[in-house]
Amino acid sequence: MDRKFTSLRQQLATCYPEREAHAVALRVLEDAFGVSRTDVYADKVRKFSSEEEQRWQHIANRLCAGEPLQYVLGEAEFCGRSFGVAPGVLIPRPETEELVALVGRAVSGRCRILDAGTGSGCIAVSLALALPEAEVQAWDVSPEALSVARSNAERWGTAVDFRLCDMLTAVPDEHFDVVVSNPPYVCERERLAMTPQVLDHEPALALFVPDDDPLRFYRALAALACRCLNPGGLLAVEINEAYGVETAALFSHSGLVEVQTVSDVFGKPRFVVGKRAKN
Repeated sequence: MDRKFTSLRQQLATCYPEREAHAVALRVLEDAFGVSRTDVYADKVRKFSSEEEQRWQHIANRLCAGEPLQYVLGEAEFCGRSFGVAPGVLIPRPETEELVALVGRAVSGRCRILDAGTGSGCIAVSLALALPEAEVQAWDVSPEALSVARSNAERWGTAVDFRLCDMLTAVPDEHFDVVVSNPPYVCERERLAMTPQVLDHEPALALFVPDDDPLRFYRALAALACRCLNPGGLLAVEINEAYGVETAALFSHSGLVEVQTVSDVFGKPRFVVGKRAKN
């Protein structure tokens, strides 16, 4: 097996489990240097230039310092596409792809969609691509996140309307057919169970909520939905699995109807949906 791969895998084994180190080393060669896994296993990796050698070592150093692979490569996969990511935005998770699919099944044709707390823009851009007749607007409180999101929209040729806006205080005068959101929902007390890669590198602003107010964003989203959804419009959110019952109850008490908790592919409560009453 190629010595470059073996060397990186050995370096990464100091900070990753062995199988993960193996997978990460393969991903670096393939994504950053265009070397296929087949070539690695066949020991056909080409000789690196001096510039590539420097880049290789820079990548290895960042990974060994605990920086997530997606930030090191500047890319993350979501809904079968590559999205640019940077330390100012949350790395897209596979379960959020299910949120996109849920919304995609619920609406069609000409509609207006709001993605509240867009981050990298992965939800907004994916919905714009899946629903080409839809008009998609996306908010975030972080200018850095919006910059990344706009780049992703441009990359995939979508006309998403990105706006600097805080969902906790927004009072929009527009109406939508869908409000979708993957808001911060990790309680501060859950920090102890999280990996250093997440805690030390991903933005706390996009992750955490106070222990004494874990539903603060869902309260704001329910109020937003009751104010700006068209009659029969859909609110769909990703949730902390520990608060599925409470989130659904909050939506119902806010006046939303047809409220449901939806499980992810692993059977965990992961999403809550509700609609604005038609009359």
